[in-house]
Amino acid sequence: MNESLPTTTGLPPLSLYVHVPWCVRKCPYCDFNSHGVGRGAELPEDVYLEALIADLEADLPHAAGRELVSLFIGGGTPSLMSAGFYERLLQAVSDRLPLARDIEITLEANPGTLERGRFAGYRAAGINRLSLGVQSFQDTQLSALGRIHGGDDAVAAFDEARRAGFDNLNLDLMHGLPDQTPALALADLERALALAPEHLSWYQLTLEPNTEFHSFPPALPEEEVLWDIQDAGHERLEAAGFARYEISAYARPGRASRHNLHYWRFGDYLGIGAGAHGKLSAPGPTGLEIQRRWKSRRPEDYLRRINDPRGFVAGCTLIDERELPLEFAMNALRLVEGVPLSIWQAHTGRDDSALLSRLSEAREKGLLVEDADRLGASPQGLLFLNELLAMMDDVGQ
Repeated sequence: MNESLPTTTGLPPLSLYVHVPWCVRKCPYCDFNSHGVGRGAELPEDVYLEALIADLEADLPHAAGRELVSLFIGGGTPSLMSAGFYERLLQAVSDRLPLARDIEITLEANPGTLERGRFAGYRAAGINRLSLGVQSFQDTQLSALGRIHGGDDAVAAFDEARRAGFDNLNLDLMHGLPDQTPALALADLERALALAPEHLSWYQLTLEPNTEFHSFPPALPEEEVLWDIQDAGHERLEAAGFARYEISAYARPGRASRHNLHYWRFGDYLGIGAGAHGKLSAPGPTGLEIQRRWKSRRPEDYLRRINDPRGFVAGCTLIDERELPLEFAMNALRLVEGVPLSIWQAHTGRDDSALLSRLSEAREKGLLVEDADRLGASPQGLLFLNELLAMMDDVGQ
């Protein structure tokens, strides 16, 4: 299994993230870089494709011919774009970078009726994994969440995706919704399981800063109810044959998202598109140096940069070596299986002696698994991840 060990180049494996910033309507809980355009809006597909290709070409020196192991198209609502747009985009990517023979190419899609007829075209374009943003199958909850589809629309979208040839489907499902009871949360899970997806992203609604829900909070379930929902849902998913491999991700055997695993194992990734972020490693005097880069956030600003000699990068920062242990732990400890302790030094530049005392303390508190060869959170550690990460933060000081 790929644990994102450095490759023969001395660098971690490489992925590509593509951001499509438009959606029909901004949801009140969403803190992603998304911009509502209304139904039926004509999007600048040709110009945006030109910008994405120019953005990718500007980033190619950082890729140095490295093979892409996964590609993820997120948003916004990427399924607002046509199949032809993605056919041309994927051809442009493959013309410029080698693709792994078994590369996973994921597209996020909205189950609303506006985009459903395009699924067959997406599959023909080369997309081999679809992630449907269902969130709930209950119309009252979907309305409260600002979604533009109903529960039946989600089922119809899933069925159409199967007919289009997708054999790797994820459903995004939320719990802890306004006034939700454990029974209602489990009803959503049951309807999702009846569709037999390969993957479920099942996560709790949180009130993120700079969202409408943060400014005007809805009535969310009490903490005890949230624990009951979490425990009952986890038990039901495991009984249905889904293994939890990350804090909020469940998959059938062999169906864990490669792109998600790539992130949590601290792999490198290029990020193209309005507001996209990237993480890139390069050899430094004392080991790998890691740079985080981000592109212009507003679509109109991003598009204006096509002919700008400054390029598309809005900012970048080199991660201080003292911050690397926390950066690595923030990703690795989300994984249920953790990561081999042997890759700690390769990714952080710190030897094990800086870590061992903290590992001992965290294990005494029951926050880490009792495995001398792996860095992994225990079930208790996953529940109290912030406390565990605070301990890892001290390693870098």
